[in-house]
Amino acid sequence: MKKAWVAGILSLVSIFVFSRMSPEFLDWHFLVTNSTTYVEVGLLALGMTFVIVAGQIDLSVASLMALVACLAALLLKKGASIEEVVGFALVAGAFLGYVNGFLVAKLKLPSFLVTLGTLAVYRGMAQAILGPRSVEIPHQFVGIDQVGVAGIPDPVLLFAILAAVTGLLLHQTVFGRWVVATGSNESAARYSGVPTEKVKIAVFVLTGVLAGIGALLMISRLGVARFDLASGQELDAITIVVVGGASIMGGQGSMLGTVLSLCLIDIIKTGMGVANVKLPYQLTVIGILLILAVLAINGSELLARWKSSRTSQQSFKSQPSG
Repeated sequence: MKKAWVAGILSLVSIFVFSRMSPEFLDWHFLVTNSTTYVEVGLLALGMTFVIVAGQIDLSVASLMALVACLAALLLKKGASIEEVVGFALVAGAFLGYVNGFLVAKLKLPSFLVTLGTLAVYRGMAQAILGPRSVEIPHQFVGIDQVGVAGIPDPVLLFAILAAVTGLLLHQTVFGRWVVATGSNESAARYSGVPTEKVKIAVFVLTGVLAGIGALLMISRLGVARFDLASGQELDAITIVVVGGASIMGGQGSMLGTVLSLCLIDIIKTGMGVANVKLPYQLTVIGILLILAVLAINGSELLARWKSSRTSQQSFKSQPSG
């Protein structure tokens, strides 16, 4: 949990810096409204937290979200009700996530290679379904980001609820302890009675469901569906989780860290946009800040390893020769 607060502290520092550059950055309504554009990647990051803590990786989440978005758009165009489309998106996301989980858990294939493959498959399916064209979303499904409670858009409220639920699931349930155990030492967890195969399938299914929700929010916000929606957001989701304090090796991470890290990315991008920083400079600054954040989060571990290595070398040199 201590590592999670690094992202929170950096967020406060970013707010101070950008408010000095542009007073408009302190406009609460603008910040909250603009945050709707980060909800979809935030949902991917919530699911990715489970996957990474379980010692896996999922490179297909953005392509999965695009595929569900394209399918949902076609159903809406054909006259399906909103309830039917929502149910379909959740089931489709769960099924596509299950495919990943089955290949990883049952066939013992590396998650990196499996999801690298399904990244291409899901994106290719989306392109095959829609081609280069855009599908316009019926007006009754558009504009969820324009509706809210007490000035807070519905997508932001939904994200907050799902973040709280997934946080409780990861940190306060037996399933969450199983996820951590599987990521820390899968063999030891298996011998301790943890159903590691089911756990790995479950985290991919959960990620798929959250991606399905993100797909619905995205097409409602944009008003169109295209095969190239969410391109590159799988890397954004992984970055958010790692900057939030999760270990890419598994067994460590927190939902609070993921949420604070998402806030950090949101603040940095929004602040530079308000300050009229050009896009190439934005990418450079974000990259540097993310590297610094990762170093700050993992600095103590790196220092401890360096000291341990130095101690071992000195002990070896001090040993008398035969």
